[in-house]
Amino acid sequence: MAVTSSHMKTRLSIVLNDGVDAETGKDKYKTKSFNNVRLDATPEELYAFTSALVPLQQRELYTVEKNDQSTLRNA
Repeated sequence: MAVTSSHMKTRLSIVLNDGVDAETGKDKYKTKSFNNVRLDATPEELYAFTSALVPLQQRELYTVEKNDQSTLRNA
C-alpha cells in the first residue's frame, strides 16, 4: 500500500523566555506564531526572518519552532 503526503501549511513559532513563575519556580514562555509561511521556505530563510524579529522583542529568545501540517492519502 502506497501512501502519499501533501504538505498543506507551515507555521513558524518564536518562543520567548518570560521569566520565572513566582509560585512554582518554573520558567514561563510566550509564543509568537506566524501562519501562512511559504511552503518552500528553507530553514535558513526562516531563521533569518526570526533573527530580524528577535531584536524587536522585549523578551529573550528561547527557541524557534517550525510546524508542518500534511495530509496523508492512500494512493
